[in-house]
Amino acid sequence: MLTLRLAMAQIDPVVGDIPGNADLILAAAREARGAGAAIVAVGEMALTGYPAEDLLYRDSFAAASQAELERLAERLDQEGLGSLIVVTGYYDLDGPLTRGPDDGAGGGPRNAAALLHGGKVITRYFKHYLPNYGVFDEDRYFNPGDRLPVVRLGLADGEVDVAIVICEDMWATGGPVTAAAEAGVNLVLSINASPYEQTKSDERLELCQRRAREARAPLAYVNIVGGQDELVFDGDSVVVDADGTVLARATQFAPEMLVADVEVGTSFSDRDGVLAGMTVERLRLDVPDLPAVTEPAPARIAERLSADGEVWSALVLGLRDYVRKNGFRSVVLGLSGGIDSSVVAAIAADAIGADNVVGVSMPSKYSSDHSQSDAADLAERIGLDYRVVPIANFVEAINSELGFSGLAEENLQARIRGAIILMGLSNSAGHLVLTTGNKSELAVGYSTLYGDSCGGFNPIKDVLKTAVWRIARWRNAEAERRGETPPIPESAITKPPSAELRPGQVDEDSLPPYEQLDAILAGYVDGDMSRRDLLAAGHDPTVVDRVVRMVDLAEYKRRQSAPGPKITGKAFGRDRRLPITNGWREHG
Repeated sequence: MLTLRLAMAQIDPVVGDIPGNADLILAAAREARGAGAAIVAVGEMALTGYPAEDLLYRDSFAAASQAELERLAERLDQEGLGSLIVVTGYYDLDGPLTRGPDDGAGGGPRNAAALLHGGKVITRYFKHYLPNYGVFDEDRYFNPGDRLPVVRLGLADGEVDVAIVICEDMWATGGPVTAAAEAGVNLVLSINASPYEQTKSDERLELCQRRAREARAPLAYVNIVGGQDELVFDGDSVVVDADGTVLARATQFAPEMLVADVEVGTSFSDRDGVLAGMTVERLRLDVPDLPAVTEPAPARIAERLSADGEVWSALVLGLRDYVRKNGFRSVVLGLSGGIDSSVVAAIAADAIGADNVVGVSMPSKYSSDHSQSDAADLAERIGLDYRVVPIANFVEAINSELGFSGLAEENLQARIRGAIILMGLSNSAGHLVLTTGNKSELAVGYSTLYGDSCGGFNPIKDVLKTAVWRIARWRNAEAERRGETPPIPESAITKPPSAELRPGQVDEDSLPPYEQLDAILAGYVDGDMSRRDLLAAGHDPTVVDRVVRMVDLAEYKRRQSAPGPKITGKAFGRDRRLPITNGWREHG
């Protein structure tokens, strides 16, 4: 056995900023060298950002990725980091920029990993399993690889066989990890771009432990971190021993360098050829000048967040990176005094600082005194830029010309608030408009198109109403734990939710109670349950039929809604895709 020091660099790349991402990798290499690491690994497609979507169809994008990889290897050497082993994800093109009928054997676009050393690209690995479910479209963009390079590192005090795999290669049974086990490797490095969703961190850890035991070798898993449109990458990198023991685990939702000392074996099987459907190709890399481990690295196992803490952190990171990566400096949102806008305001303040958040109260003649006072209380608690713009005169002026009443008048109020006032403030000051509709409302179409649905980003788009209340209570409790003022007024949490578009209106005039509604939505939307399944689960048939119909009819609204962070197993947007024009109805 010998000790190898690994550095797992949890970086936050920007899709398409290839030179900037290369700088992040170079900085990670410097930090890893300072920590005395022999190997530093960064995430899947770290050089290009992930997912790059249809940028991958451009040969200029592929050429830029490949050229920057070569340049990165040279820069590492020029900075005196050439002896460090660097493993990074990137985009490769080793054939025509089309998916071929030979399923990749003839080359093409690749989700790839490279091992850099001595100013050169030593070897490349092409991802074998290409996920094509949920938010993943990799079969649309890449051809699969069928080679598994096994690199024998000739160290000063022994030899170590290392295999590299990419994300889904570890989730799928068989294939590269099984081939690595049959090849008798001493270490498996898995580079990943694995998006966050609730409960996934526990599943990942169990998977890493299982694969390490199968490979009979330590496994190091590194994930990217950060927000990319509707996806949030939570980091949570981990290193486990051959028996599944956790040696080190990184912080969630934050860039970090995770350093771990790993005891690896030095015996080999030397099996090659085709193993578990992969062609094992062996190569040797002599690296006698890698730093020896003389004093053990501190064993860091970061504290885990609670379930609600994870969700809050994901929403904050998703918003922060959307603002930062798209060049905004501030946000604006409507403050109704209700729970949804209160939670979004608190998320925004945590994400970009209260000084950069503008909250606008826009009372109408139907707005209650407590709604206005709750909005003012929230603004004072958070310390955001608070403004009051009454809309009664706007509504009266338009109605005097058009004579709206009923639903048309209700929607007019929402459209004055969203399309005119908030979007106007955005145009005049460059704020990003945040919309505040929760997943329950989006599911059943309980929103006004071009009204309260106006905005460039929705932090709670994938959060059911009952979960909005829950994370609000968590955030207030967290503030109290820190000795801070809870940001969300208690009355905003406890009062009956209402859009206040007519006298005495509450949400339950139009919707089932949220506890009942959300339970049905969790089955129908997230679980793809049929009507029969929902009834078998004990839901009231009349309520099920009502909710299913509302969900089905609201698809056209959801197609026009702002993006927002995915936190559940099936989010609206790129995750759940149904036709707008659709004659199917649930029966039975």
